[in-house]
Amino acid sequence: MVEKLFPEINKVYFMNTYTLVHVLSGTGSIEVDFKNYYDWEDKAIYLEKGQYIKFLSEDFVVRKIEFPDHEKFQNTEIRVLFKHLISLGYINLMECSDCQQYLTNTIFSDRSSDILDISSKQWFWQNPFHANKDEYQIIFDIKDVIDNEFSNHLTNTELVSFINAKGYDAQALIKNKVGLSVKNLLGKKRLTESQKEIAFTDKNIQEISYELGFKDTAYFNRVFKNNTGQTPLEFRANFDYQNKDLFTQNIIDLLKMHHEDERSLEFYAQKMHLSVKTLSKKVRQKMNTSLGQLIRFELINSAKTMLLEGESINAISQKLNFEEPNHFSRFFKHYVGEPPSEFKNKKYNS
Repeated sequence: MVEKLFPEINKVYFMNTYTLVHVLSGTGSIEVDFKNYYDWEDKAIYLEKGQYIKFLSEDFVVRKIEFPDHEKFQNTEIRVLFKHLISLGYINLMECSDCQQYLTNTIFSDRSSDILDISSKQWFWQNPFHANKDEYQIIFDIKDVIDNEFSNHLTNTELVSFINAKGYDAQALIKNKVGLSVKNLLGKKRLTESQKEIAFTDKNIQEISYELGFKDTAYFNRVFKNNTGQTPLEFRANFDYQNKDLFTQNIIDLLKMHHEDERSLEFYAQKMHLSVKTLSKKVRQKMNTSLGQLIRFELINSAKTMLLEGESINAISQKLNFEEPNHFSRFFKHYVGEPPSEFKNKKYNS
């Protein structure tokens, strides 16, 4: 099913089936499973059943393609799109002309699952962890076991024993290619699922801790706070799933209005009638990022827009209140990964 979506700010959209999310336009970050992402441009994002996405601005326009829930998703090459190891599963559309062409014509297609085959080939070509296909199969076999067994508190040895490693040392392979240990992957999965249970259900914390395999609720509370900086009850209150207060919209509106002229945290704290410490804490709790990162994001987004509209680097530097054009260029390259001139030329030549 193909759908054009104008998502509400801060609303939780649960994935009830395997889904491709293609952001057509917008100015802001997205949140998937309690992590914020700012680099969604020119990407097709793949989400599996049970994940959620939030849009932390009110001007997003999204194409959503839902795929039937059937045996295709057991395909070991398709699963790489949906089984996220560290970050989002995505396809870089700038590097995949077949993907771009397909998505352009999706609304007329009755074979939307074809994009999965195109995308899986692109994913392996992107080769995000610099592994070969045999190595990827072992990595994702381990991830499958983690997803199925995370609440059973298996040891590393027990986890790896589920896998036919085909001559590889599975633990060393994952550490080398993914950069995390099997224990780290298991801990990340258990934390994410505990956050979902706390944020989206009314179960008491003791019940959640037992379901996740913790025999001691106090120990679960300590583990959770060490990983999130909040107790489970604080996390539930701050996520604000049902009531959705206006804090997020208010701070985003202020940033859009003033980011070209104001960089100081004190300015935004005064506008929000809060101390800098309290504002910074609330931004971190409710938006999973820092106020400084939000200001930088708005500056970068404005710079990108002006570059694509043909404005000169000198003019952009002045509008965004950098002391010198070279200061702006260094700032842009540091956070975008390429100089503004290269970004502009790449977009024009794509």
